[in-house]
Amino acid sequence: MAQLAQLAQLAQLLAQLAVLAQLGAPSVARGAEPLENDSEPGKAGTAGKPWKATPDLEELDLGTAGKGAEWTSWFNIDHPGGDGDHESLAAIRFYYGERVCARPVAIQARSTGWELPEALGQVVHASPKRGFRCLHREQPPGKACANYHVRFLCPLGHIYWSHWSPWSPCSRSTCGTWGTQSRTRRCRSARSPAPLKELRCQGKAKERRACSTGPCPEPTWTEWGAWGPCSRSCGSSGTRVRHRSCRTAKTPPCPGRATESQKCPLSPCPGCPGLALHGTVVTSSGAALPDARVYLEGHPDVPLARSDAQGRFTASGLCPGPSANLSAHRDGFAPGLAPIVTNGSGVAVAHLKLRRLEKPYMVLHPAAKVREAGQDVTFCCKASGTPAPREYFWYHNGTLLEGPAQSTGGRLELRGLAPEQAGTYHCKASSEAGAIRSAPAQLTVLAPGQQSCRTEPEPNLVELPSECPQDAGGSRYYNVGRCPASPCPGGPGEPAGCGEESGLCCGVRRMELRQVPCAGSVLPVKVVAECGCGPCAQPRVLVRGRVTAADTGEPLRFGHIFLGGKKVGFTGYQGSFTIEVPPDTRRLVTRFVDGQQRLVDTVKVLPFDRRGGAVYQEVKMPRKKEPVELDGGRSNAIPLGESGGREPVGELVLPAGVFLRPSGEVFNGTVKASVTFVDPRDVATASVASSDLSFADAEGEIVPLRTYGMFAVDFREGDSGAALQAGPVQVRMDAGQVWMAEHLQKMKLWSLNPESGLWEEEGVLRPAGGSRKKREERTFLVGNLEIRERRLFNLDVPEDRRCFVKVRAYSNEKFNPYEQLEGVVVSLINLEPQPGFPSNPRAWGRFDSVVTGPNGACLPAFCDGRRPDAYTALVTATLGGEELEAVASSPKLNPNAVGVAQPYLGKLGYRRSDHEDSALKKTAFQINVAKPDPNNVDESNGPVYSYRSLRECEEAPVGANHLRFYRVEVDKYEFNVVPFKESDVTSWTGDYLAWWPNPQEFRACFIKVQLEGPQEYMVRSRNVGGSHPRTRGQLYGLRDSRSVRDPLLENTSGACVEFKCGGMLFDQSLVDRTLVSVMPQGSCRRTAINGLLRDYLSRHPPLAENNHTGAFSMLAPLDPLGHNYGIYTVTDQNPRLAKEIAIGRCFAGTSDGFSREMRAGEGTAVTFSCQERPPGRESFFQRLLSAPAEALDEIRREMGRSELRRAPPEVMDFASGAPGPTRRTPSSQRRPGRLRGQR
Repeated sequence: MAQLAQLAQLAQLLAQLAVLAQLGAPSVARGAEPLENDSEPGKAGTAGKPWKATPDLEELDLGTAGKGAEWTSWFNIDHPGGDGDHESLAAIRFYYGERVCARPVAIQARSTGWELPEALGQVVHASPKRGFRCLHREQPPGKACANYHVRFLCPLGHIYWSHWSPWSPCSRSTCGTWGTQSRTRRCRSARSPAPLKELRCQGKAKERRACSTGPCPEPTWTEWGAWGPCSRSCGSSGTRVRHRSCRTAKTPPCPGRATESQKCPLSPCPGCPGLALHGTVVTSSGAALPDARVYLEGHPDVPLARSDAQGRFTASGLCPGPSANLSAHRDGFAPGLAPIVTNGSGVAVAHLKLRRLEKPYMVLHPAAKVREAGQDVTFCCKASGTPAPREYFWYHNGTLLEGPAQSTGGRLELRGLAPEQAGTYHCKASSEAGAIRSAPAQLTVLAPGQQSCRTEPEPNLVELPSECPQDAGGSRYYNVGRCPASPCPGGPGEPAGCGEESGLCCGVRRMELRQVPCAGSVLPVKVVAECGCGPCAQPRVLVRGRVTAADTGEPLRFGHIFLGGKKVGFTGYQGSFTIEVPPDTRRLVTRFVDGQQRLVDTVKVLPFDRRGGAVYQEVKMPRKKEPVELDGGRSNAIPLGESGGREPVGELVLPAGVFLRPSGEVFNGTVKASVTFVDPRDVATASVASSDLSFADAEGEIVPLRTYGMFAVDFREGDSGAALQAGPVQVRMDAGQVWMAEHLQKMKLWSLNPESGLWEEEGVLRPAGGSRKKREERTFLVGNLEIRERRLFNLDVPEDRRCFVKVRAYSNEKFNPYEQLEGVVVSLINLEPQPGFPSNPRAWGRFDSVVTGPNGACLPAFCDGRRPDAYTALVTATLGGEELEAVASSPKLNPNAVGVAQPYLGKLGYRRSDHEDSALKKTAFQINVAKPDPNNVDESNGPVYSYRSLRECEEAPVGANHLRFYRVEVDKYEFNVVPFKESDVTSWTGDYLAWWPNPQEFRACFIKVQLEGPQEYMVRSRNVGGSHPRTRGQLYGLRDSRSVRDPLLENTSGACVEFKCGGMLFDQSLVDRTLVSVMPQGSCRRTAINGLLRDYLSRHPPLAENNHTGAFSMLAPLDPLGHNYGIYTVTDQNPRLAKEIAIGRCFAGTSDGFSREMRAGEGTAVTFSCQERPPGRESFFQRLLSAPAEALDEIRREMGRSELRRAPPEVMDFASGAPGPTRRTPSSQRRPGRLRGQR
């Protein structure tokens, strides 16, 4: 009977697939869903790119799903208005929740008339991972999309096999022999994300079978090959050879010879008078390249020709061999090779392409390693550039390693490690274009028996709720322990190849549950009991943000995003973007390109958190300056930086006939020239400057530049708009704009490499006389430049007076060491030096951004040891787009609050941005970057460190001097039973009571509470297991949040209170609807519940008990409800960012807005009315503790006079969340109980 049931089930599946196959007509594009950045939206009048139809071997094999599959009901959430009919899976899930499984395996679509799309002759797109769409513009003329409804095929069981892979090649390829071949399949889960525990499917994951290439053929000769080259290039006595081979795999051999030779035909030697060589030299983009030297390969001393203005060259009398090549050389370009091709008529041609010479840059840095003495270790590095670097040098603690380390290139292998080999290792790659050094990697060599991961956890304090008693020292902090995420040594089988490190790290091995007594109740908390080595966490590292125009704030819609030279996606309609940082990345160089060419291409080095999560960035792009019309046949000059009534920094001189078409032809017509100048004299331009103003010096070290201005050029033909190049042009800089004498000798012209984000030298600016006005003589710094590609140019000088500034960010202005914020983007702008000091008079000269870690951040800055106020820095900090506040400097400077002791603080001249004008923002501070005096003990403890003391800065204890930012927010408190540091994703522990069940995706939920009363009130949410059998009744955590006054409503405030979202727990097996209790502190009574929320909860039983008026309870919804319900849900890879977005929406009372000003009457879930007690009178909560009977009688009397006579008067215990004790009165016995869920 069981076999018959299985056959019936299989027949049902086959019938479903047969119906589904009707959607496979050519007009339906189905298949795997592309990544977010893998396709572009359709442009006006054109079809978007169809979803890929590549088969996915990881998809469900329905024949192996133990419980089969079934179709969902039909869904129709959109009508064919606008541009078509869109039935997206995401939207269907939004409205219908879990009526659609996590991973559908098929989709069906029919019109409301029950017809298939192909029967209607319509072009549609369907994907079980994306849903369905039909676009009007893709239909035949005169037809529009029908109204479709869809359904999805969902597996009934979540464990299944993938499809079998193709059979592998046979293990024996020799004829006449037998071997084996295999194929594999993987055990998969239909849930998303997959469970963390190991999946087990019935059956084998691998199959083998015998195979053979067949019997060996009889031995036969192949046809003779072509005659080889003659042994003599000309004259007589030369020979040539041809070959054939025997077709056999074994004996016997073929009879006869395998080679044959003969004399070459006679050819005269003198002069090759009839041979003419013609060729071209172009750039990698195809533009003509003049003045290139052409050589015969192997004869570099005698040039054959030079290319002309059109990149063409000719040569005669050449007698090249059959495999001869030409090479071309030009300053600023890497040499290129091309073969000489003859056509038999006495003419030879060669086309050479040269790539711009680019300095090397690192694409793979060596990684830190931990090994035991006697083990082996391999370090790897790799650099890119033009030409590609071929020489690699390895250094140990700054000393060059001799011998074998030189010959291994980008690999350094050390065998049989000894303790003295511990330390830092780095590599240096070099080419003819320059050199580059890698970041250092630390090698730790453990002695035999030494542990890198101690079993005893490190201290980690969490704050207990306010009602919990203090310890003997007066502290409410409890040690829950933590395991440092330090690397562990690999075992004997550790892979030795590059990028194959298995990755073992110290982590939690065992946790224990403790009970802490608090205000008559018991608070559970899990603590780390034991640490041990295990697989390292591999969290996703993301950078998210928004790209806008600097002048208008207009978003960059569908702009192109490049990492290096590879396009990785595009921005959204609102300019938003998400970039997943590739592994081993140290500098995330990102280029944003406006497809409509209204904004200047912008290159940014975006900071990110290597430990995982998302960092938010606001990217500003400068608008292209309106073009001016020039006569290409005459000399022209364009000023640089003349806006705002300022004197120009310099000018761009364009001689007559300088404009060239890509073919090399001189263009003398009307030219539209746009030159956009970023003027550092305006501090507002710092946000739009490209890159991080760094270059690689001769030793390969990345060092900073100080800018005098950067500019981008765009030349186009006046009529056609075709792009033009420019031959040698002249850049003239006004020497009067340079007040620092040594800068006059070091000023250079630079261009930005968009792939590496580093500036490369284009030429030197040298002093020359000249005049710009008839009555005023000026001295200029003059340099020459060729503009043959669209690059950004810069007027810079290298600066070697450098320091580091230590900055920390805190969650509040208590500045508790255990409440530091990580993932904060701290930016430092080097400002104009103090007037009167002989230095550079720029408003800003450089900027840097660093992300805070567990020990703050160290930001590079220019500094001076002779005069403290020579260099000034402006510092800001943001978290998820929110600006943090700096410590106040007026009316009185408090060294303890600033974080720097006197007298060094006075030397720094600390002042917040509102120091002189209280109306200004408080989100920045300015200091004099005074280089510390090594002979002064007061300046040896930070916050400014010398450039060679970076390690001391990074490892400085929290008690050392540092500068501070903090978050300005209402009072709040968070407690998790399972400790988790939201700024460090690697601290996540898999546990049923974990607040965040998935470390790869964080879902934040908030409920909005309105409070009617004259004060601001603390509101708590108590979150316990609601429906899951493993957690029912157990505490997940507590959240307290103080309400914020509504500036528009009198005696009204609102609170956005976080609660634990309903959904899967960490094992991804069953959902839990968290039992959430929301209670305000004080004499508050519930007066209203959002009608939509009440109806939703009644339609999704079971209902939580709501028979007390001092609180509101519910089982957390599984659907992502919106502002209409008073519930705000946001999902993100960074928990802090998800919470920030949700709070911003909650404050605004909308599902897509963002505000920091409370709108208590908008989008509210529940309303409480709070009474103000008379002066000197205890609160209800206090009286309940001291005299419960009298307090309850008073509450009953007040409740009897209120509008809520239906409800039995009870008081919620704010600490425990339980109803207070009551005595039954005759009236309460006679009063009928209120229905569940009734307010």
